[in-house]
Amino acid sequence: MIFFVGIFLLISILTAVQPAYRFSSDMLNGWTKEMDSTVFYHLITMENRAYQQSFPEGEAEIPKMSDVFFELTSNVRPTDPGTLFGNEIPGFSIYDNQLLMASDNDFTHFPIESNPPLEEVLREREAVMTEEDETEETDEAEEPEEENENEQTTGDRDVVFIYNTHNRESFLPHLPNETEPDGAMHGEINITKVSDHLAEELERLGIGTQVDDTDFGELLNERGMDYHQSYEVSRDIVAEAVAGNQEIQYVFDLHRDALRKDKTTQILDGEEYAKILFVIGTGHPDYEKNLKVATELHGLLEEAYPGLSRGVFQKDGSTGNGIYNQDMANNALLIEFGGVDNTMEELYRSADALAEVFSDYYWDAEAVQSDE
Repeated sequence: MIFFVGIFLLISILTAVQPAYRFSSDMLNGWTKEMDSTVFYHLITMENRAYQQSFPEGEAEIPKMSDVFFELTSNVRPTDPGTLFGNEIPGFSIYDNQLLMASDNDFTHFPIESNPPLEEVLREREAVMTEEDETEETDEAEEPEEENENEQTTGDRDVVFIYNTHNRESFLPHLPNETEPDGAMHGEINITKVSDHLAEELERLGIGTQVDDTDFGELLNERGMDYHQSYEVSRDIVAEAVAGNQEIQYVFDLHRDALRKDKTTQILDGEEYAKILFVIGTGHPDYEKNLKVATELHGLLEEAYPGLSRGVFQKDGSTGNGIYNQDMANNALLIEFGGVDNTMEELYRSADALAEVFSDYYWDAEAVQSDE
């Protein structure tokens, strides 16, 4: 009992002091996250005995102090062996994250985020575009601007903001001298081309889109930062964009996965598409708003292009950033397009598919708001 009173007093002190003097520590966050939630519920019952009635039969007893202390000091729960293996076996902790609404139940489809040294990211490489990709880019440049098919438009308002935190993520088919996934990096032939293509298609469908072209790899180098700090520098760009354009309603950060082609490719009507995965960071209070958008888009993709979406993946920070700047704006998503083995042709097909589905989603939402 004294132990629980002590915890209660400690929490009271930490939350009562002025913000400037409060602790801000990942360790404290880890302690509270790993503790059995019933511990905090028992603290509440000390103030109001009526809450004891809500405990399932046989579970109203206060947890043993020794068990609570063991969890606090080791982050291991005796009743959950996974908390031990997740800390000791490399890569095992990824299974603490959640893959929601997946097209299949293959857990090997979990995304892999490569984290090479910054010098490897910035290293110059030879890159080529296939004839199909070059032809498509030329046709897009020469064709006159098409009229909006839906006769709906946001006018001069850019309501979608697209950027690429890992802007140099590239694709092995376009890098003839590279074979390793961590080496799939390039300053020009990279994921930014997919962002540009997606933006062009959204614009054609009447949805004003702003694309950021910051080279975050070079910016990291200028600031003497490491590659794992990419989200720190891209956060400034998102903040600037949102502050400078009050019309932005959706924020997309496009990436490519480090998985191989068999996990990131879908064949539809005889053509290969790069699969899409929505990643939602749960490390901030409002993540459920983003989760709602992602799950709805996944459902629409599944209906129109079965198997194209790999699902919705929640990450809490145990194996990655956990926020991904998604606390900076409403409807913020991280979208993985394909993997290291996909081609621009496959990626462009998927961008067209997402633009089509998102256009329907966007205009339906606008119609609902207009009726209200």
